[in-house]
Amino acid sequence: MDFSNSLLLWYLQNKRDLPWRNTVNPYPIWLSEIMLQQTRVAQGLPYFLAFIEAFPSVFDLAKADEEQVLKLWQGLGYYSRARNMHKTAQIIAFELNGNFPNNYTDLLKLKGIGEYTAAAIASFAFDEVVPVVDGNVFRVLSRYFDVDTDIASSGAKKEFSALAKELIPSDNPALFNQAIMEFGALQCVPKNPNCEICIFNGSCAALQKKKVANLPVKLKKTKVTNRYFNYIIFLDNDHNTIINKRTEKGIWHNLYEFPVIETQEELDFETIAIKINENFSENKITSVAVYNNQQIIHKLSHQKLHINFYKVTLSNKIIDGINLNSLRNFPFPIVIYNFIEKYSI
Repeated sequence: MDFSNSLLLWYLQNKRDLPWRNTVNPYPIWLSEIMLQQTRVAQGLPYFLAFIEAFPSVFDLAKADEEQVLKLWQGLGYYSRARNMHKTAQIIAFELNGNFPNNYTDLLKLKGIGEYTAAAIASFAFDEVVPVVDGNVFRVLSRYFDVDTDIASSGAKKEFSALAKELIPSDNPALFNQAIMEFGALQCVPKNPNCEICIFNGSCAALQKKKVANLPVKLKKTKVTNRYFNYIIFLDNDHNTIINKRTEKGIWHNLYEFPVIETQEELDFETIAIKINENFSENKITSVAVYNNQQIIHKLSHQKLHINFYKVTLSNKIIDGINLNSLRNFPFPIVIYNFIEKYSI
């Protein structure tokens, strides 16, 4: 039995029952694919269900306020995905009468839809014979066929797509694409896969050559930038505080945060206290204290954030402030939201 048939048989016996697999409606398929980029299924599933409940159709999502979308997305990270998804929903709803493009080429023209997502929607919803190539597919194909091409290299995507296209059955592209991704997610996992129970343990080239742990090859290392955020929680006698929307491009665009002092390195309490008094001298500061005794480390794909929160009490009234009780109504980066929850702000 060849690779494709064996894979399909394995999938039918082992696949997870996931809601977006029980439909050919492109809307939930698209939602799931956007949400599962850089996200594990276990983490993404509750978000998917929440979005489908809040926005049953692409029209509902298109008509929603961006802050509502970002609030529901809170915790998934990579917030540009949510913003692009919202804009694309508006295009589909208001310019395309609610109809998704029914082919790979036209899907690629939509904001936030790259080659992988376009291929997934085209095959799952419209049965187009186009292979999907994600991290799972890279891993399965590189190991089974012993392909040592650096998957971070410029030509890797084209090479692996061509290989997958040779394998994909023209009469059932959707099932094959689901199968190879599921196989990578459940069986041919990144570290310490259980090759003894693998259906391909007699034909996998990497296993025969004892190269499983070395494939796929990824040589390019992501450069990580350290940033130091010192958040200021101002409090007046009416339990009001100040929050700002991050409007500049970069991380957490259009999410809310407390006033922040970003520094080039970690500073001690005395130095930060001086900076707070200098930077916010228009307020009548009565005290400065640290909320978190241990610095919070928040890792993003290219950045490592070192975060501290400071409680600053004021004797003056905060004009146009936000009452503490209403903070949870705003979309915050998850690290700030978790802080609010932990300290019952």
